[in-house]
Amino acid sequence: VQLQASGGGLVQPGGSLRLSCAASGSILTINTMGWYRQAPGKQRELVATITSGGSTNYADSAKGRFTVYRGNAKNTVYLQMNSLEPEDTAVYYCNGVRSGIDYWGKGTQVTVSS
Repeated sequence: VQLQASGGGLVQPGGSLRLSCAASGSILTINTMGWYRQAPGKQRELVATITSGGSTNYADSAKGRFTVYRGNAKNTVYLQMNSLEPEDTAVYYCNGVRSGIDYWGKGTQVTVSS
């Protein structure tokens, strides 16, 4: 399974970004997909995940501002981020879980700054 994320960039506080991730390879049995992030000097942390059945899980910091959803093609997942804050600055990683194994894409940088 390979994961390719895109959509990061520089945005002002209060702005929005949408991250995209496409999986390729043996994707038929990918159950959960989602997003994690890692800020400088901090551990990687959960942002949001979604199962193949549509169940979602959000970090408290993401609730009410971020929305995770899967595309019509089962191998895509998106993260709509609104009301971005400087504290959201991090490298965001796409994640997929297949048969209990985590797969990771290369990160995409999100910088929230005026």
